[in-house]
Amino acid sequence: MMNPQPLDTYQWPPSNEEIAARVGVDPRNIIRFDGNVAAQPPASARPAALARALADINEYDRGRYEPLRRAIAQYHGVEINQVSLGAGSDEFIVLLARIFAEKGTVATVPSNSYSMYRYAALMAEATVIDDPANADLVFVCRPNNPTGELPEIPEVAGQLVIDEAYADYAGVSALDRVDGGAIVLRTFSKAFGLAGARVGYAIASPRLTAVINSRQAPLSVSSLSAALAFAALASPLDVTDQITERERLAQELTNLGLTPVPSYTNFLYIPMDRPEELVEQLLRFGVVARAYPGALRVSVRDELDDDVLLSALRAVLQDAPMPSASLRHRRATAETLLNVRLRLHGEGRVFVSTGEGFYDHMLQQLAFHGGMDLRLEGVGDLETGDHHLVEDMMRTFGEALDQALGDRRGLARYGEARVPMDEALAHAVVDLSGRATANISINPDPGMATHAFESLAQTARITLHVTATGQNAHHVAEASFKAVGRALAQATAREGKLIRSTKGSL
Repeated sequence: MMNPQPLDTYQWPPSNEEIAARVGVDPRNIIRFDGNVAAQPPASARPAALARALADINEYDRGRYEPLRRAIAQYHGVEINQVSLGAGSDEFIVLLARIFAEKGTVATVPSNSYSMYRYAALMAEATVIDDPANADLVFVCRPNNPTGELPEIPEVAGQLVIDEAYADYAGVSALDRVDGGAIVLRTFSKAFGLAGARVGYAIASPRLTAVINSRQAPLSVSSLSAALAFAALASPLDVTDQITERERLAQELTNLGLTPVPSYTNFLYIPMDRPEELVEQLLRFGVVARAYPGALRVSVRDELDDDVLLSALRAVLQDAPMPSASLRHRRATAETLLNVRLRLHGEGRVFVSTGEGFYDHMLQQLAFHGGMDLRLEGVGDLETGDHHLVEDMMRTFGEALDQALGDRRGLARYGEARVPMDEALAHAVVDLSGRATANISINPDPGMATHAFESLAQTARITLHVTATGQNAHHVAEASFKAVGRALAQATAREGKLIRSTKGSL
């Protein structure tokens, strides 16, 4: 009887909850710079994208997700019989090691590359060697993880596998090598922002694709994940903002005296002595980075998250003060998916993007005049009208505001503001009462302004009175949102250490 022993395996980093318990921070305020994933899910990742798959969840897919494979083929300009689906790129890395190098040899290019290649070799009982020219199987990580470089592709005698997990950030691809026998790996985990869905694919010649398919477990990708991947392909992929942010972050790190390696990916590799010590020091600020021998690697997220990283580095390296953390909150319903980051006492840095332009603009006005830092992003079922999205964006903002207010200790509690806008005049009064009350009179109402304020009052647990009149509905609404923002700025002002209630609580 065989007695198998466990192998050396890929080590996942600890969870947010485990880190939070160890260093004493709120797990909601932990930011992961160690996973090389997108800062936010794609706009297509909302419950509506899963509706059909959920309706058929009791069934197997009979065509191996033919619509998704066909969409991938069209995306890359290949034939459908050249596409294999798998549970992320990792399934193929392990599978290809077993197919082409079982008890043989494996090499990687560069030699300092993705650790999963070595674990796959162990599972195939293969030997890892340094010379790609003499290996049965050669993995070329292009662009390379963890260094971010773009290596040359060598000519090899064995099976060539080009892992292009980060190729969308480099704007290059080696798909032209497929006709010569190479296998190209891609994933939805990185640029497409679907790491949790675990969908990857291999592109190869029809002959090699048949070999791969014949050795896979049937339907290793779930129908829900396939639906998310299919929805993601329906919108053109644009990583321009992420690349711009990568270059900004690289420059800011350089300004701190660090020297990141030029990157073709969504992360930066920073050579340094004792990176493990820096990783440990950053944890107390809720910042999770990754140490390698002689280098630190950090994911590029968005400007707000990256600024937290930079502030934490300044605190560690230069003993600079650390700004207060932004509160992070998410709301997901059958109609909407919304993410918010809120700093109650900020500098008016505001970005709201849900696809509902008018009320995005209104909430921006409220947060800016409230002196907050707010980033609220998401999507909703605008095809059915604006009701669900406007309601949920205000409810989401209200929930985040309620969390940020905490027990409301040390806050002024009451605020009042009058704001004119041309012919319109708005008057707002706020009480951080802990009781949800809304008395709203907006005339004329552009459609959802009254309900927006009612939704805010309900989830923020505040008393809100708004009276606004004028001839132009846009002016009336905008004056109202500005007035509420300015009233909130008064009510949330620091005023001693007491809870402003004779009962001692709100």
